[in-house]
Amino acid sequence: MKHTLAVLLALTFLSPGLRAAPDDATWKSDIETWRAKRAAALQAPEGWLSLIGLDWLKDGDNSFGAAADNRIQVNAKISDHAGVVRLAGGKVHLLPPSGGFPKEVQVDGHPAKEQDLLADDTDQPSKITINTTSIIIINRDGRFALRIKDPQAPTRTAFHGLKWYAPDPAYRIHAKWIPYLTPKTLDIPTVLGTTTHMPAPGAAEFTIDGQTVRLEPVLEDPKSTDLFFILRDATSKTTTYGAGRFLYTGLPDHGLNQPGELVLDFNRAINPPCSFTPYATCPLPPSQNRLSVAIPAGEKRYHD
Repeated sequence: MKHTLAVLLALTFLSPGLRAAPDDATWKSDIETWRAKRAAALQAPEGWLSLIGLDWLKDGDNSFGAAADNRIQVNAKISDHAGVVRLAGGKVHLLPPSGGFPKEVQVDGHPAKEQDLLADDTDQPSKITINTTSIIIINRDGRFALRIKDPQAPTRTAFHGLKWYAPDPAYRIHAKWIPYLTPKTLDIPTVLGTTTHMPAPGAAEFTIDGQTVRLEPVLEDPKSTDLFFILRDATSKTTTYGAGRFLYTGLPDHGLNQPGELVLDFNRAINPPCSFTPYATCPLPPSQNRLSVAIPAGEKRYHD
């Protein structure tokens, strides 16, 4: 997953198990500020709420635009025939429609021309813009799609705020970090019905409600400075998103390769993009991260 939220955690510990924050007033203020920033990021013109389309490319030519005769019809105020995306041999190439590119079609801020397009698994993915609409190519395990965003998306214009459990320092949990000496790769299911493979550098072990549990985080990128936990707990049956939630934490205090400790602040657990829009491609919790205990902290269901 790209475009993560950076999470800053104060690594101050008191005793094993559940821990209170060292300065409850400051900690609570930080949580509220962070939650407000999350809502603002979702509402940004190109935030998750602006998604209006996710259209998978077929091998060969895929015309796109507002007209109904396109292979991919875009429901936005754009050119009737904006361009053609050709998928061949795992590469994506942009071609003009009959009559040439409309003047409003741009790629990376320049007038569109016939060219290769880079997907979101590269350092600098290409971005097509047409008036206020933006389009990028996403690559999901060798499948390519157009991800289309527009600030007038109904999910963005009708956004009614996030729902949270009240901040509770009891769910700022001190965990033991257990590094994996032998590299491990997790099979992560996705909402697409596919399985992606992500590196797991170790496990976080902690006690909650008298039970010792273990969660395995993954790294979204080899250079990641965050651990990415994809988890589900018993609240998913009642008050939190049914498919699970995400939690980002800082790295353990002695790094990934040494035993150590880290804080899992479940007050910062968030819903995946799929809880807001059908046009996201979210990972799902692997079986070992589906907990039987309840963690009533963090973000609640959006649509309840």
